[in-house]
Amino acid sequence: MPVVSAWVMPMGILGVLTMPFGFDAPFWRLMGQGIDWMTNVALWVTGLPGAVGHMHAFGIGPLLLATAGLLLLCLLRTPLRFAGAALMLTAALWALAVPRPDVLVAGDGRAAAIRGPDGRLSVLASSRDTFAIKEWLAADGDARDVKDTSLHDGIACDAVGCIGKLAGGRLVSMALTIEAFDEDCARAAVVVSARAAQRPCAATLVDRNVWRARGAMALRWNGVRFEESFARPPGYDRPWAPALHEITAPAARARDATPKREELEAGD
Repeated sequence: MPVVSAWVMPMGILGVLTMPFGFDAPFWRLMGQGIDWMTNVALWVTGLPGAVGHMHAFGIGPLLLATAGLLLLCLLRTPLRFAGAALMLTAALWALAVPRPDVLVAGDGRAAAIRGPDGRLSVLASSRDTFAIKEWLAADGDARDVKDTSLHDGIACDAVGCIGKLAGGRLVSMALTIEAFDEDCARAAVVVSARAAQRPCAATLVDRNVWRARGAMALRWNGVRFEESFARPPGYDRPWAPALHEITAPAARARDATPKREELEAGD
């Protein structure tokens, strides 16, 4: 803004120079008026139609390509610099074409989101923690708040679980009880739960054993099966996030069948 160069910064410099002599107060006051003007302009711009936009996450590839295009456009002086504009346009198209996940699962298995037939996310949640939901909405370019009632459109819940439908008609369920696994594994394409399944499941299963080892995850339907993306992929082992090794349950101790002294009869 010109007001920064012509007004705010000069007043700030004069305020610093006159501070030792005690004459700085008027300059700070004038500098504050310039900052107020900047704030009012910013608020006016944000109030214009279309001033705030939302873009879904697109990964590092389009970002690097757009950065390379910007560098070519700004640094080169030959006609070759216009290649930077082509790279930036390609990056924008690439960002728009990045596929978005169909199912999102939180790192504790207590929240999940599915992409419904309308292309927007709907939420299946068994906890009040809304942090993951906020992050999902932001990454999806969705301006809705976590309290928006439309986040539960197309979701049916009862005492044992919740179920929703993807764009292709496949069902995604959240099993809240052990008893719900049998029915959900037979009907749904994806079953999410904070609990551990007691028997094999015909659906794509994201239960306690999966999210404890892999963390949060995203599923994308490629027309044949669900492609899985994990926060901790196989082989991931870091000092701050060590790999979780499979934990085997301790063997049950055999019951001591030796009769007690008072239970013995004569002749034993």
